[in-house]
Amino acid sequence: MNRADLAKYFEELLKPHLFEDYAPNGLQIEGQKTVKKVAFSVSATQDSIHEALKWGADTLVVHHGVLWRHQGARPLTGAWGERVKLAIKSDLNLFAYHLPLDSHEEVGNAVSLAYRIGMKELSPFAAYKRQFLGSQGKLLVPMKAKDFAKHLEKILNHPVVMACENDEKLISSLGIVTGGANNEWSEALKAGLDAFLTGEISEYNWHDAREAGIAYFAGGHHATEKFGPQSLMERLRKDHSQLEVKFFDSQNPA
Repeated sequence: MNRADLAKYFEELLKPHLFEDYAPNGLQIEGQKTVKKVAFSVSATQDSIHEALKWGADTLVVHHGVLWRHQGARPLTGAWGERVKLAIKSDLNLFAYHLPLDSHEEVGNAVSLAYRIGMKELSPFAAYKRQFLGSQGKLLVPMKAKDFAKHLEKILNHPVVMACENDEKLISSLGIVTGGANNEWSEALKAGLDAFLTGEISEYNWHDAREAGIAYFAGGHHATEKFGPQSLMERLRKDHSQLEVKFFDSQNPA
């Protein structure tokens, strides 16, 4: 497959032009023109790049790329510089999709996690600059907050922090924004949902959510964002079966 055709495929599927993002979405590092083996990971780190190259990938697709607008211009030095130089020296294509992969209604992080949790009646959730960041819906089977926390830990393979005044609270509806969406719990409150799930929680979030009467669950930034890249990978496998694809996870407890 031609690299330009792969870029067009992602562009048409994820529609990054609709988002005001913190990072450039799409091809961040240009490598080989012909694409045969496509690796997927949550973040473009030295580890994920090494693993992708060891497998023989010519392309790596991630949620967190190597370029962020808040960093501005910066020299290619140190550990971060090694990531970029490694990809360039190896002629590896690097594609990154941040908010477009968070919010996509079919292969996004939030909706992919919602399906694994066991949810129905899904709809977009938590608007940000005219686009939605996540998904909301109802649990197939309502659970007590303490039992839902255990359910999440099994799905995420990660400890879950729960902020809930009553761990016997029945959870029937849930809003999800994966990653570092600490303050979006208020969107769940506005929507009349029972609970909110994201990756991280700050000290004040714990108090604010409990006092507001909503159940807040934090399951890890990386852990909540590994399902979108996998869903995107499976969609690419289905649409372009001539390509080899593989997901590379990492041991990131954050």
